[in-house]
Amino acid sequence: MTRYHVPYILLILTLLIWIPTSTAAQSSRQKLEGMWSDPPSTAVGTFCATACTDVGIDRLNALLDNPANDARPFERLQAEAKAYEREYIRSRLTPAALKTYPLDPADDPAFLRCEPWGLARQIIAQHQLEIRQRGNDRLELRYGEWDARRTIYLDGRKRPVNQAPSVMGYSVGRWDGETLVVETSGIAANIARWLDGSASARHSDQMQVVERYARSKDGNTLLLTATMEDPWSLREPVMIKKIWRWAPEQKIAPYKDCERPTEFKKGVRP
Repeated sequence: MTRYHVPYILLILTLLIWIPTSTAAQSSRQKLEGMWSDPPSTAVGTFCATACTDVGIDRLNALLDNPANDARPFERLQAEAKAYEREYIRSRLTPAALKTYPLDPADDPAFLRCEPWGLARQIIAQHQLEIRQRGNDRLELRYGEWDARRTIYLDGRKRPVNQAPSVMGYSVGRWDGETLVVETSGIAANIARWLDGSASARHSDQMQVVERYARSKDGNTLLLTATMEDPWSLREPVMIKKIWRWAPEQKIAPYKDCERPTEFKKGVRP
């Protein structure tokens, strides 16, 4: 066995523990509630530190399993898989979206004016995610990035007719066994971050997102699988993944450290 088979095994094992089992809805809610933070220190946790795709994971596995790569550092193989993954995203963008891909920080209102992120970027933000039950009919998701909050309605209600699009959209959820399924529409045109800052572009108010949250069998990790659709920016749906580590000892602090840049140049990343 080469030294790269160990990370490969970690990838397979981590993916297997993401498969949820069936139980009552109340138990499901209790299993997801609490504080989640930085990903675990595993091969897949490192690769999906911001976000990842099955395409990228498969590419990394193929590189790790190739004896010709035995002498190459894991970091280089990971970088190669990430480059392959970014090309996968780029190939699925429409001509309209490609005009802003990758997004220049000088065109990003979050960077320029400290405006909080929209849903398509917030759901894969680094830092903490806190899930709390608010009554019997809703959940609250609170993010360490921007201290943003969103409500997930669980009582089967529909988005109000003629409601204007908003930054975080309108989210309704349901339980599929122990998996929380969230459908969000009414998302105002903003910026999507499909992987990281080098794979971002604008999207339209036609964006719709389906999120699936599942806790691992050992309870130590939370997996998000998000499918994004937007006929303006995407030629076909794109599915991304994000992983958090259980971190009950952490707390989210008020977000007040954003500073507007005083000097920057278009085309130069900070």
